[in-house]
Amino acid sequence: MARRQEQEPARSGVTEVAPSVLRMQLPIRMPGLGHVNCYAILDDRGAAVVDPGLPGPGTWRALQERLKQAGLEPRHVHTVIITHSHPDHFGCAARFARESGARVVAHRSFRFGPLGGTPQPPEVSVDDVAAQADAERDEDAVADAAPEPSASQAETAMRNWTRGGTPWGGRRPGPPLRTWLRWRILRLLGSASFVPVITHPVEHGDVLTLAGREWFVVHTPGHTADHFCLHDPADGIFLAGDHVLPTITPHISGISSSPDPLSSFFYSLDRVAEIHGVEQVLPAHGHPFDDLAARTEAIKRHHHERLEKVKEISRAFGRPASVEEFSRRLFAPRSWGSMAESETYAHLEHLRIAGEAERSENARGSLLYLTR
Repeated sequence: MARRQEQEPARSGVTEVAPSVLRMQLPIRMPGLGHVNCYAILDDRGAAVVDPGLPGPGTWRALQERLKQAGLEPRHVHTVIITHSHPDHFGCAARFARESGARVVAHRSFRFGPLGGTPQPPEVSVDDVAAQADAERDEDAVADAAPEPSASQAETAMRNWTRGGTPWGGRRPGPPLRTWLRWRILRLLGSASFVPVITHPVEHGDVLTLAGREWFVVHTPGHTADHFCLHDPADGIFLAGDHVLPTITPHISGISSSPDPLSSFFYSLDRVAEIHGVEQVLPAHGHPFDDLAARTEAIKRHHHERLEKVKEISRAFGRPASVEEFSRRLFAPRSWGSMAESETYAHLEHLRIAGEAERSENARGSLLYLTR
């Protein structure tokens, strides 16, 4: 199985993907992903950067090297834009704020909680984590001194360290243990937290002036509650973050501030699909693409097929079943665990709220579902 775009390792070159917009791929170590796209939007004052990678010295060195290719230094960065509150999107924002006094822009509901006790959910769906592991096996990949965990290893690490229950009675999904420990060390050794102070919170409909053009904030909850995209109607550019990726789907967690995160995601997909005149979609992972509406429809179709599969599983059981039971029919054994359960729970709750499933509780307090 070939690697998907989003799983390709970061390339060191810098490319202009739209007028005054540079794509800089940064290396990351997260299950299911191989790079994050940091975009630099240039103007006569310097640059605004979007999604400046993971925290840590490796990312900072990569950013400095790529900025240098564009004739820039960190001191030239006047704005950092964070599409959502996952660490591979905001990791070096606080460093830019300290180095250049850059303003930090994020949605007003931005929050990050793994060090305070609530683990941050994974970035991509459990299917895409497993697909990466398959691709690495097919390519006979040789691990380096700090190998990336496979899907099963990542799941084991999550189970070993994640604490706290879930609405359905299982464990919370979160980042691999090694990633969490890295965040802890950075926080303990650093003079300041890598979690940035948001100096300029934004909401849906706000306008940012970047490179002499107006970019409209489009709030797109689903992957996270605070996710937003940027639309430049003058040049037909859409900075998509993780909301719409070219070949994989973002993780939709069952643990969310929304009672129905999948419904929120569908609504957000429909909202961006209706935007006319988009000629270039710039995702946070993978390569730029052009047909935004078609990709949103494909992502929705994937989830609707999964909802139908959940109904088939329920009919096969012929009785109320737990989230764990559903997830073990929905996913292959290599993917069983808290991450698969979280995605399954999101789909079951979507059906329940839509009136297509009933929910009950067993003697142990675990939730049981029966679809109609």
